[in-house]
Formats: sequence, structure tokens, C-alpha cells
Amino acid sequence: MKNKESITGVILAGGLARRMDHQDKGLVNFKGLPLINYAITAMQPVVDELIINANRNIGDYRQFGLPVISDQSDNFDGPLAGILTAMDYCQTEVLLVMPCDSPLMRSAQLQTLIDRRYEQNADAAVAVVGGRWHPVFLAIKTALKTDLQAYLAGGHRKVETWLMQYKTLPVDFSSQPGLFMNINTLDELVKLERQHL
Repeated sequence: MKNKESITGVILAGGLARRMDHQDKGLVNFKGLPLINYAITAMQPVVDELIINANRNIGDYRQFGLPVISDQSDNFDGPLAGILTAMDYCQTEVLLVMPCDSPLMRSAQLQTLIDRRYEQNADAAVAVVGGRWHPVFLAIKTALKTDLQAYLAGGHRKVETWLMQYKTLPVDFSSQPGLFMNINTLDELVKLERQHL
């Protein structure tokens, strides 16, 4: 489906993955393919340009044929640092965000985030399951870049706290909770693979 406005997508693959023995999560295989493959498949149909935010193994990520951008600091400052970097890079008014470690996510749900934000003219639309925010599944106005810069410069890191300052629309996906499953440990990876043989 063609969106009513141009949208850049960013896949967040910049974390340290401490709970996964510091492996680079996006490059860990799930059912024979790197996790980031699944994010690319979900994102590409719904955005005009897709970029990867990574802070390690840049050459490996470039092999996917997409621009790879790194955080502006070497501090591994979390998802907001990746979002800020993507806002800096992109030329569109809206940024669609998802993590690299949720292989069950589909294009339709990402499109729903885009559509709801547009319909309500919200600053952001965020996925919610059972009342719990999944703040790295997000469609957001890039005009918030300067505010985000100031928030990070103040030493803050929490995505949800930052988003609550704005007109952020919760989009309820409680009927599809499994899609937002993210993989934090190798045990979780094995378990999810077994469930989806």
C-alpha cells in the first residue's frame, strides 16, 4: 500500500546484546536466516527508504544492500540514539522504527502504525499490547529531532518517558501479542524456533 506521505524506515541493530553473550543480534540466525532479514522483509513494503542503525559489524550489515548508519556517540546510548541518528539522516517527515530482533513482525502491523499516526495527525504512534507499550515499534514525526537531541543531552534514555511528552497515540495490538516477541537470549531464540518449525 502506498502511504500518503514519504516514510523512512530504520531497523535498530545498534545494541550491545549483553544477554546474548554480546553477539550482534541482527546477525544471529533464526530458522537459517539472520534476524535482520525478517525486519527487512517486514519493513521494505511499507517505506520509501530503509536504513539500518548498527554500531558493530558495519561491513556485514552493508551486505544487505541498505545504508548503514551508526550512533553519533560511541556510548551505546540505546534505541533513542539510533532513532536520533536516523532522524538526522532521513529527508522524510515520518520515521518508522522497529528492532532487529522481532522475526514474527509483519508489514500489515507496521502499516497500521503508519496509518493511525496519519489519521490522528499524532506526533507518534506506538504499539501497545495488553496495556504495555512496545516503544521501539513506532511511527514518529522527524520534526521532534531537536527535542530528542536535548533529551539525550540531558542524560535521559527511556523511550516511553520521552514519547509521553508528545501527542503519542497508543495503537492496540493485543489480539496479536506474539508478533512483538523479541529475542534477548540464545535460549529464547531456540524456544521460538521450536514453536515456529
